[in-house]
Order: sequence, then C-alpha cells, then structure tokens
Amino acid sequence: MQQAALRSAVAVAALAWKADAMSSVRVEFAPSGLSVSVEPGTTVLDAARTAGADLDSTCGGRGLCGRCQIVPTRPDALTSWASTEADYTGRRPILDGQRLGCAAQVCSDVVVEIPAASQVHKQVVRKAVDVGDIDVDPLVRLHYIELPKAELDSELGGLSEQIGAALLADYDITMAHLDAAVLPLIAPAAKRGENAITVAVRHGRDVCAVYPGYVDRAFGVAVDVGSTTVAGHLVDLATGEVVASNGVMNPQIRFGDDLMSRVSYVMMNPGGEIELTRSIRTALDTMIDVLVGQAADDQTTHHDAAEQRPIDRSSVLDMTIVGNPIMHHVILGIDPTPLGQAPFLLATDSAVTVDASDLELDAPFAKVYLLPCIAGHVGADTAGAILAEGPHRCDDLQLLVDVGTNAEIVFGNSAHVLAASSPTGPAFEGAQISAGMRATAGAIERVRIDRETLEPRIKVIGSDLWSDDPSFDMETRKLDIAGICGSGIIEVMGELYLAGLLDVDGTMRSDGPSKSSRVFADGRTYSYRLFGNSDDPAENINVTQDDVRAIQLAKAALRAGIDLLCEHAGRTDPNGIGSVRLAGAFGAHIDPLYAKVLGLVPDVPVAKVASVGNAAGAGAVRALVSAAQRAEIEDAVRRVEKIETATEPRFQELFVSAMGFPHTSEPTPNLATETALPVAQARAAGEGARQRTGRRRRPT
Repeated sequence: MQQAALRSAVAVAALAWKADAMSSVRVEFAPSGLSVSVEPGTTVLDAARTAGADLDSTCGGRGLCGRCQIVPTRPDALTSWASTEADYTGRRPILDGQRLGCAAQVCSDVVVEIPAASQVHKQVVRKAVDVGDIDVDPLVRLHYIELPKAELDSELGGLSEQIGAALLADYDITMAHLDAAVLPLIAPAAKRGENAITVAVRHGRDVCAVYPGYVDRAFGVAVDVGSTTVAGHLVDLATGEVVASNGVMNPQIRFGDDLMSRVSYVMMNPGGEIELTRSIRTALDTMIDVLVGQAADDQTTHHDAAEQRPIDRSSVLDMTIVGNPIMHHVILGIDPTPLGQAPFLLATDSAVTVDASDLELDAPFAKVYLLPCIAGHVGADTAGAILAEGPHRCDDLQLLVDVGTNAEIVFGNSAHVLAASSPTGPAFEGAQISAGMRATAGAIERVRIDRETLEPRIKVIGSDLWSDDPSFDMETRKLDIAGICGSGIIEVMGELYLAGLLDVDGTMRSDGPSKSSRVFADGRTYSYRLFGNSDDPAENINVTQDDVRAIQLAKAALRAGIDLLCEHAGRTDPNGIGSVRLAGAFGAHIDPLYAKVLGLVPDVPVAKVASVGNAAGAGAVRALVSAAQRAEIEDAVRRVEKIETATEPRFQELFVSAMGFPHTSEPTPNLATETALPVAQARAAGEGARQRTGRRRRPT
C-alpha cells in the first residue's frame, strides 16, 4: 500500500511538472545571454526584470517613455501590435522592427535583442567633449508614479509614504529618504499632474525631486574651472549625451593672470578670498543659466516640444566640478593661502559632495560633486584627466601633460602612476610675450617659414586660409590681426629654429640679417618680423629675443617636470613610452611635431604624441554620468605617487638642461628622422656663454 501511494504521488508530481513546463515559455536576452522561464502573456519588460536583463524604463511599463524597445528574433513569438503601441506618441519613436517591451507579451520561446539605446547602462553619446566609451550609470534616475486617488474613508497614508509604496511596487526601490525640500512640493505636483508625478531618486534610494506628470529627461552639469577659462557641459543623465556646451573667461583674471598672483591678492587684501569665491560662483551660476537656456531653445524646435516639460534650472539634478587645488578651495569657500607656500597643504584631498545651494548656485534639486585632489599643486582637474585618459588602466607607459599656467604631469601605467606640477607660467597662453594674445578671432595660430627665403605664412583664428592665399586679405579684412596665441607661439619658435634663425641655446643667430630683411637688430639682440610691413617696427608683429627666453623658461619647467617623473619611475628611455597625450585648452592645439622640436616632450616617435583636448572636462562628464567612474577615480588617486618639484634638488639640474632646443644634452634621433634639423652656428670661444637679451628687466 505504501509503495503504491508513493508511486501515485510521484506520478502526480511528474504530471504537474510536465503541465507547468508546457505552460511556461523561455525568453533569452541578447547580448547578455541571460534567460528566464515565464508564464505566457508575461510582458517582455517583466521577463527582463525577472532575468535581471538590462532593459530601461522610466515610466514603469506604462507605455509613455519608449525606452524599453526590443527586437524579437521571431515576431510571431510575441503578441500582435498592442493599443499601447498604436497610440504611443512619446519623444522616442518606435523604430522599424522594434516593439515596446512593456506592451509586447511573450507567447512562445524567443530570443529578444535589447538594443544599446534601450539598455540602462547604455554607451555614452559623445558631443563637444570626448569621454571615451563608458557605461552610463548616473546617480540620479527618474521614475514615473501614479498615486491612488484619495477618498474620505481611504487609509492611504501620507504622500511621502505613498511614493515609497509605489517605488517599491513598481520599481523594486526601497525609499530610504525624501529630501525635506521636496516634501512641500508633492501635493502641488500631484494636483497639476492629476495624481501622476515623476520623482528623481538619488543613489537608488533617496527621493531628491518631484515633477507633475510624466517627465523623462533630467540633466547634469559638468564644469572644468581653469585658471584662465571655465568650460561647462549640460548632459542628459539618462543617455550621456552632451546637449549644450559653453566656455567663458574665468572672472578671477582681474585678480591676477596666474594662481600665485591670486593667492598673493588674498594675502595682501583682507577678505580677498571672499571676492574670489563670489566671482567664480557667480560665473558658475551664470553658466548653468546659459546651458539650460541653450537646451531650452533646442527643445522648442523639436516636433513634440509642446508635450515635454520645459527645461529649466530645476531640471538640473547633478553637477560635477574639476579644477586645480586653488580653484577647488576657492569654490568651496576655503582660504587658498596655505597652497601658496610650503608645505602646500590641502584642506582635503578627498572628493567633496555638497548641495548646490551651499555654493550659491540656483539649481534647487542638484548636488555638486568635486572630484578629489591629488596634492597641493595637483588638483581635481588632473584627477579628471586621469579618469578620461586612463593611465591607471594601461599596460603601456602613458605620459599625460595638461599644459597651462601650471603644467600638470602624469606618468605611469596600471602598475604605478606618478604625478607632479611644473610652474610653466602664462607664457604658453600669450602672456609675457611681446605680441602675445589670447586665442580669439584675429590671433595668429599657425606659422610656417620657408627654409630658403625665410618668408613666413600664417593662419589666424577666424579664417581657414593661409596668408599666401590671394583671398587672405579680403577674408580677414574685418579681423584685427593683432598678435600670436599659444599654438602660434609654439609654431613660430619651432619654425625659427628649423629655419636656422634660432640656435640650440635659444639665441637669435647673428647671421640672420644677412639672410633675410625680416631679421633686424633690436638693441643688442635680434628680432624677427612675422607680420606687417610698417616702417615702424613697433607697429608690426615681431618675435623678440625676450619672447624666446620666456618660452624657454616655460618649456624647460615643463620638460624638467617630465624628466623628473621619468627618473622616479626608472623609465628614462623615450622609446619605452607607449603614448604622450597633450591635454588642456592650449595643449589641444599644439602640433605634436612642434612639441618635439621645442623639446616640450621627450623624443618619442611623433606618431605616439597626440592632442586629446579637454581631458579634465571629459573626466568631469564621466564622473557625472557614472557612479562607477566616481568610485574608480577616488580609488585611483589614492594610489598616485606625488612628486613635489619645488622640493626636488634634481629639478633645477633638469631645468637647466632642458633650456636648449630641442634639448641641451639629450639626443633626438627620432626627431631627426621626422624633420630636417638645422646645423648649429659656429661661434668663437666663449661666445654665447652668457645669455643676455639686451633688455634690462624691472626688479620684481
């Protein structure tokens, strides 16, 4: 009897299992390979959630957002086109061959492809700033909620509790906190949205904003605060797309061209740090307004703009900032004077997160994340550049140089990364150069000098023509060609050297006037007339011996810092360096060949030298759209070895050796194969031992 009962029970269980197997269907998701068995009639979105597949949805499966589009390999394995899809009018049109995962139900076994645009951790879209390939994983996400209609005898709990219940039921999110500033906004939002609201959730647990009705776009702002310029980007947090960009001069320039001048201003003027802080915060707030305005203007041209919530300051939910240590401290309202003298102590080298309102920024729902600093002269901008270019992710050695008033240098690979700062000064940006100017319309940005005639050709910002083009004068007639910007300065120095008018030690050669009328005596030295034909030399754009010396000092400081890091790493052979990356607003426009001619970088093959643009800003964007990127850079900077050039005795020796073009003592065999190098001028014994400019400098 017992055996018969046991056999009967087994048979019943087997029949039940068989019936269950026959009633379930298998869904496999590509490209992840995840699969799940579900009941027929289950939506693809629910199946994806059960399987843990990466399928996006902001509206909670209500057919509003269009983010959950999928591609079935067998269309007949899904139910036919649903009314939700037929009536869909969202901002993202349903593409041919695709279905809404929230509407399409599974009928039989099927493989479903989730396109990149429908993935939660989708690849970032690049525009205006190159952030590389990363997964978009913002700290703040939007979720659409339909609140139950309250009746007199209903026991629904408070609105905050209703939001918590809806998040748990619809999105499996356990709300941990709802910002106090959001609480009084819930009822008005629910009334305007007829009980439908969209909430923003930070860190997957904290409600930080609320909007009436359905909203599917939230934004963040990434800013690189440089000593000269401030560059900002407005980014769609869900897609990673940069939708607006803007750049302005740093208003602190009125307190001094370089950082130490601004620190000196604070030291000599009580309350000066308050002025510095107020000026940069005002600039940041204005930038938010400009970026939001640009995006709002673009929105009004969109075909369904009337159906979208207007983009305004409340649309900005997150913000990241990078900057050098002094900018970092000033933005936070921290006295920067300790950074102006040894031992250059940072108030903190950790990442900092504050409310936007704490920085006097009008973005009511936003928090601001400042990337970590590395050392007293190596700041969050360098951290951003490291995050963007990834020396810590490379097996090959990478040399990363952000060329500016202070040059930040990073050298290493995944095994060991070193960083330092060199005081190059503002010469590369046009300051301290007799005809130097900022990179604006009319500035000379490209230079070529004929090796035989020694006649120059130039290009200026605002025109694509070289000056020997017959149409050049006509096209540039409205431009004031008044000086040379940074890239032009680098090129004219390189061309003067390659044309044999500058010697290795940076001296204007005395035989220059015999070769060209453009070389003329200027006191006890010589100058070169680059542009203009006036009989009065002062009315032309000239390159003087003092200009050459200013560039020599700047480039020697930069090169000495590089050589110092190479020595500390024990890797002094240029051929062992895998890549050299020139970053920054100025570095982005340096021709790699001329960087080598001047000796700004070691003698690696020129093919390994590249300009990478605003790497610091790209790092700020990466940190804005990815929580993983924030964790990565916080970990990476803790492992960076800091080298302080100001306290390194070897730095001065390397500085002196780097004064020559391309270098006083290091051979340049790679460069010799890439361009024709001039022969040094023969000199009498003792001549040139003492380098003088013929002009007496004012005492400082």
